[in-house]
Amino acid sequence: MAHRKNSKSNSKKEGKTAPVEHKNGKRSDGPAAEGGPRFSMFSWFVVLALLGVWSSVAVLYFDIVDYDSVVARAQEFRMNFSEVLQGKLAAYDTDGDGDFDAEDAKVLLGLKQPEERGSPEQRTETSQPVAEPSTQRAAEPLEEETAASGSQDVESDIQAAVPLPPFEDSAFVPDDPREDGHPYEEETNTIDTTGVLLEEPQPDDSEVEPGRYLTSSRLSQEPEAEERPEPAPEPTPGPQPSAEPEPPTGTVAPPESRQEAEAENRAEASKEKEKKKKPKLLNKLDRTIKPDLDAAEKLRKKGKLDEALKAFDSLVRRHPQSPRARYGKAQAEDDLAEKLRSNELLQRAIATYGEAAELPDATPDLLRAALRRRAERQQFLGRMRGSLATLQRLLEVFPDDVGLRNDLGVAHLLLGDNKGAKRIYQQVLAVAPSNGFAKVHYGFILKAENQIAESIPYLKEGLESGEPGTDDGRFYFHLGDALQRVGDDSAYFWYELGHQRGHFASVWQRSLYNVEGLKAQPWWTPQETGYTDLVKMLERNWRTIRDEALAVMDQSRGRFLPEEENLREKGEWGQYTLWQQGKRAGNACQGVPKTCALMERFPEATGCKRGQIKFSVMQPGTHVWPHTGPTNCRLRMHLGLVVPRPGCRIRCTNQTREWQEGKVLIFDDSFEHEVWQEAASYRLIFIVDVWHPELTQNQRQNLSPI
Repeated sequence: MAHRKNSKSNSKKEGKTAPVEHKNGKRSDGPAAEGGPRFSMFSWFVVLALLGVWSSVAVLYFDIVDYDSVVARAQEFRMNFSEVLQGKLAAYDTDGDGDFDAEDAKVLLGLKQPEERGSPEQRTETSQPVAEPSTQRAAEPLEEETAASGSQDVESDIQAAVPLPPFEDSAFVPDDPREDGHPYEEETNTIDTTGVLLEEPQPDDSEVEPGRYLTSSRLSQEPEAEERPEPAPEPTPGPQPSAEPEPPTGTVAPPESRQEAEAENRAEASKEKEKKKKPKLLNKLDRTIKPDLDAAEKLRKKGKLDEALKAFDSLVRRHPQSPRARYGKAQAEDDLAEKLRSNELLQRAIATYGEAAELPDATPDLLRAALRRRAERQQFLGRMRGSLATLQRLLEVFPDDVGLRNDLGVAHLLLGDNKGAKRIYQQVLAVAPSNGFAKVHYGFILKAENQIAESIPYLKEGLESGEPGTDDGRFYFHLGDALQRVGDDSAYFWYELGHQRGHFASVWQRSLYNVEGLKAQPWWTPQETGYTDLVKMLERNWRTIRDEALAVMDQSRGRFLPEEENLREKGEWGQYTLWQQGKRAGNACQGVPKTCALMERFPEATGCKRGQIKFSVMQPGTHVWPHTGPTNCRLRMHLGLVVPRPGCRIRCTNQTREWQEGKVLIFDDSFEHEVWQEAASYRLIFIVDVWHPELTQNQRQNLSPI
């Protein structure tokens, strides 16, 4: 037992170690000294320092880093950054040495009196000249900005070297912070002629002017005069390519004058923008429920139409006298009808637009937007008289609105009331003689009345105006046609311009109701059409067809009606129609039963909803003006029945051919063609229109009749 106690005591004594004395004179004892580090922090610091020295020597010796380039870049950055700072702080240069330094700072802080600026002769040649007055004016706003935002201006200048892409969020239009926070009272955009509230444009898009007329043809892509000018780029040697011709710019202005011009242009553009009144759609009641209106409108703009309709409908039930809630409901119904292609929903939207406009406290802008959109949607459904009544109601409220009066003229034209439309456009031109929209429509009406020469200046000046709603293929078509009829070769200039604007497939092919991608050539062979059986049938039975036509001419000449499309310069031209728009024309086949029986077997002809099957008789001395058919969806076959020689010929584009009895000519009448009948007796042919062979069966069934 004594032995065990001794061992324990011995082990405990062995566990204690003597204190360790370091070189630096410190003592350490206990477990920490036994298991801790053997060196102090000072020792490690010395080791690391030596490693750093040897690493630097290695880098320099082996030339691992090009210190010269690193130092040069740092100096260049310091110089560039200094230039940016000096450009921003030049306005605070008090001693006239061309930069901002410590002496200038002392003057600004009141620690030193400003020194008198010496004359230019007293300054050194290396000092920068004092900024021109134009530059000082441009820098004046920066003084206020610098006091408010500190170095943020410097940062923005640096970022300007790498422009960021514009923020895009088509689903939500934020409120303008400069306004009073009513997004529907102060919309950032105007209202087009259909009454649709336009989305807020991105910063680099041009604004659509109020009263822009949307037509079936695309709008002109020419630059608008009111667009905010882009900052002028630095002059570069040689001409710069551009998509559109630009006006001559003359000599390049110095930087100071360019900045002054840019500032003036921006000021003018700002004034023009302020002149454009923004629509005010909220009345007092609507402002009290603005958050709910905001939420519902946000749903509509995000395309959540079912939810938006429910939200607006709930608002209408809770606030039945709110015009903005009811107008929003109409818009949601309108959008949903478009999405679902539902006429029933569209009729509901038309009714709701009317209800919104009838509320007693509706703002004038909301009244205009609601009724204008209502008229447009009525036209879409074919309710022309209802649309006319809506527009007349609008004019009672806004009698001086020329744009509304122009819309009323279009409504008369859609009703076929050319006289009413003519009267409207005469009223417009009496108060606004330079109105391009009224001019082209008035010229169009004069042309329809066969006042060819009188129509030309109105059509020409209207197109030259470039006003919204004038860049329409119909106006290029009728201006060129009128010029051709008076012998003016400038017609082809306007046809070419119409082609460049995308209205015509080519200068020769000027049809307006087209299917893209179809093979286009003026003359065709039977093999190219694929309708060889039809051609063979016609040529084998041409005498039977001729005899029935002659019998009708002898017994009932009244069946041949005069051509009514105003295509003749002179002479007589009669037509006897059997099929039109894919349907039999009354009881016409009773006079020529054999011919109709032969044709019944060929649905590519009898079912052609964009064509006709008819006899055509033309008397001597007849000339048909150059013209084109309305569509590229058909080809036209001519079977010669009675063809006196010589003198009967047809031109299509620049190729002229003659008919032969018993033979079929095939051409595409969407290309320009012209006819002369200079023989001694009448000419009789059988005309058969067929579907363009490249149209699918589905297209043939769904294309609208012409």
